[in-house]
Amino acid sequence: MSDAEQTGEARRDRSERLLAGRYRLGEVLGRGGMGTVWRAKDETLGRTVAVKELRFPSSIDEDEKRRLITRTLREAKAIARIRNTSAVTVYDVVDEDDRPWIVMELVEGKSLAEAIREDGVLTPRRAAEVGLAILDVLRSAHREGILHRDVKPSNVLIAEDGRVVLTDFGIAQVEGDPSITSTGMLVGAPSYISPERARGHKPGPAADLWSLGGLLYAAVEGIPPYDKGSAIATLTAVMTEDVDKPVNAGPLEPVIYGLLAKDPQQRLDDAGARALLMDVLRAPEAKAQAEPEPVEATKVVPLPPVPPQTRLTKKAGAGAAAAGASGSVAGRKGEEAADRLKGALRSVRKAAGSVTGAGAGASTAAGAGAGVAAGSGTGPGAGSGSVGSGAAGARSGAAVPSAPSAPPRVAPRVPPKASLTDVVPRRTLVIVSVVAVLAVLGTVLAFALSNGEDGGSGRDSKGGDKAASSGATAGGEGGKDTGKDAGKET
Repeated sequence: MSDAEQTGEARRDRSERLLAGRYRLGEVLGRGGMGTVWRAKDETLGRTVAVKELRFPSSIDEDEKRRLITRTLREAKAIARIRNTSAVTVYDVVDEDDRPWIVMELVEGKSLAEAIREDGVLTPRRAAEVGLAILDVLRSAHREGILHRDVKPSNVLIAEDGRVVLTDFGIAQVEGDPSITSTGMLVGAPSYISPERARGHKPGPAADLWSLGGLLYAAVEGIPPYDKGSAIATLTAVMTEDVDKPVNAGPLEPVIYGLLAKDPQQRLDDAGARALLMDVLRAPEAKAQAEPEPVEATKVVPLPPVPPQTRLTKKAGAGAAAAGASGSVAGRKGEEAADRLKGALRSVRKAAGSVTGAGAGASTAAGAGAGVAAGSGTGPGAGSGSVGSGAAGARSGAAVPSAPSAPPRVAPRVPPKASLTDVVPRRTLVIVSVVAVLAVLGTVLAFALSNGEDGGSGRDSKGGDKAASSGATAGGEGGKDTGKDAGKET
């Protein structure tokens, strides 16, 4: 049979063993360098307990065996002297197989080291709660003259109900008892051994407070304050190097630095550490940032209210109105410009019509003067009559009003128009005005010339006098000359 099979058979045999006729061993809960912890049933009281078995290495002499037995009994006595809910309770000590078995309270839970490894680091607030519980146990132990000397995360149990328990007083030092540690030897975890213990000085309560500072550091950072890979390198760093700045400590940072001071005289004492830990508990807890909810998460939400139809119509047309806003503005501006241009052209037409009417009146007056001159008769008196008639014709032409223009059509109501110069440049208006005046003058001259030709042809046919005049002065002079010529011929 192999060694593993023999070990398994021995474990099964021992698990069925009834210790001291009262405690029946069950499964193994843990195993360390100096012992094994079993789950057991107290058949007398009917409760579940933890039984710690002292184990001897295979190559050990009798002196070392007696030293281990003395240490185990000292642990049981030390725990029994501490009255605190955060310290494990000792029920019994059984001497069997030439070794002591310690029967203790069973704490259902896991160690702080397991919690950090499995669940992650603690928040500063929770670490402060753990620190206060351990500080209470250490204060009770120090009052009894007991130094734990091995405060570390693996020796702190977190019960299922949240209770914090400090265990393993196996290397505790009780005041008044002789030392059982060999000279020049250190017992404990190097990362949590105080600088004075590393230097070989006699430790005091401040040494346990240093270990508490290292435990708080590991609780929020996940790693011990000093860890160089080997025991000697780690102890050297403990004595000579400053601790790395914690990242997650937050309000717990002053406590950690105060407890990890290398000089025991400058290190925080029980009262100072307690005050700072209470400040951490009183500080408002920072709200954790809520994780964003997945977009595809299924939700139950109420139906939104149905908006009125008019609102729907307005919202439907809002997009089109917004899309054509710029086009509408441009269209309105174009329409206004066209209206202004139409008004300007209408004004030009009216001005041209009024000038044309005045020219027509002048032509009518000239024609009337010529007719009077032609019918005045012959003789000397005809000249004066012609002159008078021509003058009268001139006066008549000046006084005759222009023909009334047709009433303007009623135009549809349009928006107020701007001035003409806002639409047509001033230079263009001047050119248009000059062209209009020239056109009117040309029309007047055309009428005058046509009337003169008609008068000459009438004189030849009748054998009478001829008179042609295009204005007041021309008509007068023409009358005189014609009268004289007619007298001479007679």
